[in-house]
Amino acid sequence: MIIDSHCHLDYEPMYSDLNGVIKRANNSKVKFMLTISVKDDKNDKILDITNKFPNVFGTYGIHPHEAKNHKKIIKDIILNKIKMSKKIIGIGETGLDFYYNHSDKNDQIRLFEEHIEASIDSNLPIIVHSREAETLTFDILAKYSKENKLKILMHCFTGSKNFAKKLIELGAFFSASGIITFRKTNDLKETFKSIPLEKILIETDSPYLAPEPLRGKSNEPSNIIHTAKYLAELKDVDFENFCKITSNNFFKLFGNLK
Repeated sequence: MIIDSHCHLDYEPMYSDLNGVIKRANNSKVKFMLTISVKDDKNDKILDITNKFPNVFGTYGIHPHEAKNHKKIIKDIILNKIKMSKKIIGIGETGLDFYYNHSDKNDQIRLFEEHIEASIDSNLPIIVHSREAETLTFDILAKYSKENKLKILMHCFTGSKNFAKKLIELGAFFSASGIITFRKTNDLKETFKSIPLEKILIETDSPYLAPEPLRGKSNEPSNIIHTAKYLAELKDVDFENFCKITSNNFFKLFGNLK
């Protein structure tokens, strides 16, 4: 059993071929998929997809790129959105992205903190995007962790080994995407070698970041098998055992799925 902990099934070209995408995922032993929200007007699509497919679950959240367009989103709105379906099991993706700076830094910080507070109140995991923002991402998570037990999932983690070490102290989990299979990612490979297997999940971030040997093509959940095989070898773990452990890690965060 494999779980794709982060995909965007509401994005094309997958959305136009959802039946085929889900069938191919099932044939690749992908038992569950978590389709991720990035902006409010996508929420209806997320709900429709999770209602249609029993093995697809969803989240609600606003991507940091979209912070400038969601200045009215506050904790209470997020909490109301996640109550719309029992299949909404996480909050995000949220976080900080200072690489592209599509949204003002202060808007990103405010929205990130609203998501964290919603995560605390709902006891749902928070899916964190962090790019070129390691110090501030950690400082904000650490601030809220002082009095609360956060359930943190670092999505598509590409951070430094030191960043990972500090996040582990907060109890964070780390999701590896197809980037781990790319040739010029030796630092990332060393970082994931240092992260305990009990803290690792896997994802596609599809339709982006197709793993080798499919790099450059449109990605989908069935392709996660390439990432799983690569990471199992990197961690020197039997493939079946690797899939079992990473799936159990997902359940630790999100609960048993029905």
